[in-house]
Amino acid sequence: MRSTPPNTPATSGRWRRVGSAAVATAALLLAGLGTAAHADAAPTAAASKQATASAPASAKVTWTRSCAVPRVKGEMACNALRVTGGITAFQLRRAAAEGITPKALSPRAASDSPTGYGPDDLQGAYGLADAAAANGSGETIAIVDAYDDPNAESDLAQYRSYYGLPECSSDNGCFKKVSQTGSKTSLPTADSGWAGEISLDLDMASAICPNCSLTLVEAKSASMTNLGTAVNEAVKLGAKFVSNSYGGSESSSDTGWDSSYFKHPGVAITASAGDEGYGAEYPAASRYVTAVGGTKLSASSNSRGWTESVWHTSSTEGTGSGCSSYDIKPSWQTDTGCAKRTVADVAAVADPATGVSVYDTYGDGTGWVTYGGTSAAAPIIAGVYALGGTPSSGSYPAQFPYRAAGTSDLNDVTSGSNGSCGSSYLCTARSGYDGPTGWGTPEGVAAFTG
Repeated sequence: MRSTPPNTPATSGRWRRVGSAAVATAALLLAGLGTAAHADAAPTAAASKQATASAPASAKVTWTRSCAVPRVKGEMACNALRVTGGITAFQLRRAAAEGITPKALSPRAASDSPTGYGPDDLQGAYGLADAAAANGSGETIAIVDAYDDPNAESDLAQYRSYYGLPECSSDNGCFKKVSQTGSKTSLPTADSGWAGEISLDLDMASAICPNCSLTLVEAKSASMTNLGTAVNEAVKLGAKFVSNSYGGSESSSDTGWDSSYFKHPGVAITASAGDEGYGAEYPAASRYVTAVGGTKLSASSNSRGWTESVWHTSSTEGTGSGCSSYDIKPSWQTDTGCAKRTVADVAAVADPATGVSVYDTYGDGTGWVTYGGTSAAAPIIAGVYALGGTPSSGSYPAQFPYRAAGTSDLNDVTSGSNGSCGSSYLCTARSGYDGPTGWGTPEGVAAFTG
């Protein structure tokens, strides 16, 4: 196991000096990943099926859902997708830079080194390197998930050590794991699917805000009632940034849950927009949260060094978006295609083919694995809020990006769609606001500061 980050300044600089030829080569190879198939878990993550894609078999990225599909009303599923095979964007970029042939991942997709984007990539893509180095001290990001991950702290330590991030442990007070009631000892039953989600969330929060403290609040089940109770506990414990990487079907209960669990002025609460293409889900549809959509993030020879488009694989695979059936439209959201709340507000990387590196030893993949899904995007955005500092008292931080609408503080995503809809901007990217990516992705922290 390496104890130093793979993307040190020397390594990153060497990749940048490879030039347009390597980037072009990687881009051509990556084009074959855009139609990646996935292995869907129904009813559990262990049961999966493979679909056919147009990409070469050696390059085609496949994945599986980490968590079981909800089976009863009010139950949530995590939005984490674990890569199970193929060649990721990170592998292609590294292979192009080093002049080697990338090796396809094994069916279980665990590796002894990362196969997805790391902190250096994500901070670079979103203009966060300077803020990540200087900001975040004294801030706490809470991760809310269901069930227990017994290896959460040790896996987090491996991730942070590998990438050269500061230690974050219970010994130094940086890391805390509690139940939805705040207990450190009476924890929920362990679950391998949600454990993968937990590792993803903790690693992404670490990647974006390495100086932040982390509190993992574990709900005793995946019901909205228990997860909502965990959100309240996170706020009670002092977190000003709360990430929720799960969702389920909307219901008439949503407005009540809004008031009971998500109405926390002065707290930035993020929620994944979903992984099943066009259509809104809860709690992303809550007017009190920042709904986070998903993108395909690819290296580019442009001035930014990256390009993004709407994450979409098929009619049922891609970032969520759309009109809520129940939640009131907040006053600061002025698009006209939805009478009620529109999803999403902003976005970040979520395509498994351009996925992120995660270290996990309790989930289905043991070791280094690559994840996608809007479960990656929600903690990334929570981390950006944390880099921006504590929200002002009484504010609703979901509004902050709207104040920066149309400015250089957000990367406007203008290509791709996640399905068919009556009003095209609700499912198709365009200049300015659109459903799949909201006002865009972060370019620094200014759009997330109150």
